[in-house]
Amino acid sequence: MIYINQVLQSVKDSKRIRIVEIKESYVYIVNVDAITSMPKKELFTSFLTDVEQREWIIITDSFARVIEDEDLTDIQIQKRDLDWGIVQKYCLKHMNDLFQKSGRERKIKEIAQELDVTPTKVKKLLSRYWQRGMNKNAMLPDYAKSGGRGKTKKLSNDKVGRPRRITISGEQRSGINITDEVKIQFEHAINKYYRKANNYSLKDVYHFILRDFYSTRYKENGEMQYRIWESSSIPSYNQFYYWFKKLEDPKKDITFRKSAKEYELKHRPILSNSKVETNGPGTRFQVDATIADIYLVSSFDANRIIGRPVIYAIIDVYSRMVTGLYVGLEGPSWLGAMMALDNMVANKADFCKQYGVDITEEQWPTHHLPEVIIADRGEFEGYSVAGLINNLNIKIENTTAYRGDLKGIVERKFRTINGKVKQKAPGAIQKEYRERGDRDYRLDATLNLKEFTALVITMILHHNHKIINKYPMEKEMITDEIVPTPINLWNWGIQNRKGRLRTIDRAILRLNVLPRGKATISRAGIKFKNLLYGSKQAIEEQWYAKLKNKSIDIVYDPRHLDKIYIPNDDGMGFETCILLEPSQQYQEDFLEEVIFYQQLRNELEEENRSKQVQLTINADTMMDQIIKSAVKRKKQVTHQPTSKKEKLEAIRDNKKIEKEANRNTEKFDLTPTVAEHSPEIIDFESGTKLEEPPPQKSSTRLMEKLKKKRDEQLGKDD
Repeated sequence: MIYINQVLQSVKDSKRIRIVEIKESYVYIVNVDAITSMPKKELFTSFLTDVEQREWIIITDSFARVIEDEDLTDIQIQKRDLDWGIVQKYCLKHMNDLFQKSGRERKIKEIAQELDVTPTKVKKLLSRYWQRGMNKNAMLPDYAKSGGRGKTKKLSNDKVGRPRRITISGEQRSGINITDEVKIQFEHAINKYYRKANNYSLKDVYHFILRDFYSTRYKENGEMQYRIWESSSIPSYNQFYYWFKKLEDPKKDITFRKSAKEYELKHRPILSNSKVETNGPGTRFQVDATIADIYLVSSFDANRIIGRPVIYAIIDVYSRMVTGLYVGLEGPSWLGAMMALDNMVANKADFCKQYGVDITEEQWPTHHLPEVIIADRGEFEGYSVAGLINNLNIKIENTTAYRGDLKGIVERKFRTINGKVKQKAPGAIQKEYRERGDRDYRLDATLNLKEFTALVITMILHHNHKIINKYPMEKEMITDEIVPTPINLWNWGIQNRKGRLRTIDRAILRLNVLPRGKATISRAGIKFKNLLYGSKQAIEEQWYAKLKNKSIDIVYDPRHLDKIYIPNDDGMGFETCILLEPSQQYQEDFLEEVIFYQQLRNELEEENRSKQVQLTINADTMMDQIIKSAVKRKKQVTHQPTSKKEKLEAIRDNKKIEKEANRNTEKFDLTPTVAEHSPEIIDFESGTKLEEPPPQKSSTRLMEKLKKKRDEQLGKDD
């Protein structure tokens, strides 16, 4: 809401205004920083919307100060009372008319005539009254601005400021005054040399100033040389440093010399803490991942080094309690974040028991959903978090790039864990860079993943019961004699603060954090990644016939694709689909493996595609040759063609003849093939070999036989 006499500042251009009246449907404002300012009318609802959208922000009134009359001079009081009397007598009674732009100039002239002053004098009095708070002390003269404090002195020919020291020879060098021209030179050099990534020092920049502006240039051996002028004709380093501090802009300097990230991360003002934004446990959780500074070995063979694990941690901002943990080889990625979210709602006693650590639920009582999750831009951007936002009503706040400090609580926890690991565990990274001769710490790797997870759990349990240094305690906490440990703050916050804790079935959370995809219903089944699935509901409701080619949303676990899930519209239930027989060979494979097989098949087919084209062309060519040969043979028939009617009527008989001919060639003969020899005919009387009669062609004999059978058949038919 806005009120009369409030001061607001524009986010766009830092302009300051004061609300001088709210009447009917309008708000009247004046510019606080202008020399004179008359009220400007704005529509109340429109102006209020701008305030709510933070285009205007309410600021402290710089004129709202306590001034005692005994601290004022007689002249100040006299001038204030005189001007205040004029405003009360002549202006306040006409204030309604002065708010309106129409007729305002005429009314000001009337007041000026009554006072026997110029209209400009009246405008200045009114402006001072409106701009400075609309009270009696608003009419005080600006004597506080008199004098030279903070102002640049007017320069003459003589140098101002502290005199230069006398030289060894007794000469007193006066130096130069820093004129506007010299200040422009300083500012130019600062922008050109200092605010650059070269990281020149101020001494370097000063030398560049002398070289560029206070030197004689000449060439020697073809190279440009510089001869700096006498010290009495150049600015000193102290003068430059003095004006540099006046022109200094730390944010701009660090941003240009280093980067915006460097300023935001290490040099920005720290005016608040994370707890300010929370009102109890579960309001805000911070989540982040780090690669642990240790090498692990395989759980199957202690001689096999498997590399460094990933740690995901989720921490409650209010209590600093660790609410979710994942130690594994997934990530940093959505799969790793998904595992930490799953652990967030899990029973921690059961979780610890899997790693040989026995605790009670009271030692680690977190299994809840928060209101807000603060995360990096990365895993928590994109479609993966849609289920958290839409179905579980969890807000996701992603920090800006390279701003790990905005998740300072969880970042600090990682530093503590890695520090402890380096102190205790073999295989930990001891140096960022190994020197020649140093032992390779990777060879010392001893712990497997399960053992390292147990190690991290132990450190988390210790953290949950450790006193937090510099925790911003509330008065009620101190009254209740609360020692600021995460477990104490968690339990006290649940009892005494509202918080935002919620519980949920673990299967529903998994349904909402698993990756989502699109599947297509076909006659062969529900197709996803070219794998086929089926479900009981799909069969009962005849999806394959009624919803053919329809696309549906599904949820899947890329680590095993033997099942996919169709979520209900409310996100609180699902239909399970299992692999059908044609795709069951992939049931033990990861998504990446399935995609690899499909890509490999496509590549193999692509490689052979040119061969397939060649085979097709060859087959077409051969077919054309066969057809061409048959056409040519038909044209070579010499006997006269019969009529069309006779041709058609003879089809049946022709087929019968052709069948008999084919049977002779198609018949099976199972006896072994023996080389046939023509029998020799011997004349027993003379003992000489006789000439063999020429054999009759088998085809002629066959045709005669078939013709005879046909004639006999025709005779029977007659």
